[in-house]
Amino acid sequence: MAQFNWEFPYASKRMPVMARNIVATSQPLAAQAGLNILQKGGNAVDAAIATAIALTVVEPTSNGIGSDAFAIIWNRNELYGLNASGMSPVAWNFKHFSQYKSMPQLGWDSVTIPGAISSWVELSN
Repeated sequence: MAQFNWEFPYASKRMPVMARNIVATSQPLAAQAGLNILQKGGNAVDAAIATAIALTVVEPTSNGIGSDAFAIIWNRNELYGLNASGMSPVAWNFKHFSQYKSMPQLGWDSVTIPGAISSWVELSN
């Protein structure tokens, strides 16, 4: 087994953290939600969903249900990618937007349907 080199070449005092199960967020209560799921037998995806949902409550200005989500999951020797960015309504096709020289910054034509909740559903499945 290769030995880890603990010599830290940077001036920063932050050191690597190693653990079997870890949850890191910008908000301690959201991290606790994810850890709680792991302690109850959930997997990393379950913990990530719980953390994301908790963040919508404890840090809504950064993580709301009106946001989008992206995920890269390694599961059973396969890599999966999820793009749950906001979709536009079906009627908004190329012809609809051909009236603009660039994407509008204001109004309904600048809005997409949030994808966060659909990502939680897809990841859970």
